[in-house]
Amino acid sequence: QVQLVESGGGLVQPGGSLSLSCAASRSIRSIYAMCWYRQTPGKQRDFIARITTTGSPSYADSVKGRFTIARDNAKNTVYLQMNSLKPEDTAVYLCYAQYASTNYWGQGTQVTVSS
Repeated sequence: QVQLVESGGGLVQPGGSLSLSCAASRSIRSIYAMCWYRQTPGKQRDFIARITTTGSPSYADSVKGRFTIARDNAKNTVYLQMNSLKPEDTAVYLCYAQYASTNYWGQGTQVTVSS
């Protein structure tokens, strides 16, 4: 099993930055891809970013150029640096991993972008 715990959310003004962390309960070296999603009330979860064990990232078009995903296998942690935040980035941000054919989600951390 893998437990994922997100942190770093909060309230930020438009144009500001936040850095999210996702700490895993086990080594993530064997987890091929770690991902971030986000969800707003009444809507499905949307893919935001993914990073593979080799450090290769991919992003949703909506965040490309503003968000950066990184992973530290030694700390079993994945990060999401969010810059130039917009009100439409407001959501609960969730960490995701697939391990041994099982999907694991964190509880999420709220990000609110508002003046």
